Amino acid sequence: MERSENIEQTLYLAQILAEKVIRTAGQVVRNSFDQLTCVVQKGSHGDVVTSVDYESERIIWEEITEAFPNHAIHSEERGHNGQSNEWLWLIDPLDGTNNFAIGLPVFSISITLMYRAEPVLGVIYEPLVDRLYVASKGKGAYCNQVKLAVSKKEDIHRGTIGWIQGHQVQNEKKSVNLRQHLDVRFKRMMRLWAPTLQWCMLAKGDIDGIILYNSEGDDLYSGLLMAQEAGAIVMDF
Repeated sequence: MERSENIEQTLYLAQILAEKVIRTAGQVVRNSFDQLTCVVQKGSHGDVVTSVDYESERIIWEEITEAFPNHAIHSEERGHNGQSNEWLWLIDPLDGTNNFAIGLPVFSISITLMYRAEPVLGVIYEPLVDRLYVASKGKGAYCNQVKLAVSKKEDIHRGTIGWIQGHQVQNEKKSVNLRQHLDVRFKRMMRLWAPTLQWCMLAKGDIDGIILYNSEGDDLYSGLLMAQEAGAIVMDF
């Protein structure tokens, strides 16, 4: 019983911290949007990183480290903090950096807490419109404290689906063929290049499904948890 209470207490404190720090980082991102910033190419697949990514990451990383010094942390730019713990924080300080860099207002910040390799808390913040999404395992998903539920469209081919893929498979033949197939089979296929926002749209019922192709990263599990807690079924083909 004591062990269970400790887990619940950690989750409670973690959620308070995550909601607070993600808003702080979000204010930095919001104030920097459409302003001149340092943009650097990252890798060979067209991804970029900005000075805002690093500042948002610093704020979140330092707050988590101070509150939970023994927890493991992995972040998009800094990598791993070297701690070995059954609690692991995943940080994407700016999901949709390419959009942010070109002045497209479609991006978010994502914080996930994993316990024994399973997502138990997901917090996603959309700073420009002040939407705070929170999902806690077994307790539902919420946007600004309003409970979320996925849509129940019977004929999904008349619906809108999201497409998410890894940068490294952008031009892979199988990926291209699948995208083309989906494009003609559904009313509309959406690609935001801000995966967490697509998962939130699924959780809200704004879109009807998501196809995920070879995508893995610090932004994945908060979105998956958000969708599952809103009633989505996640299948691995």
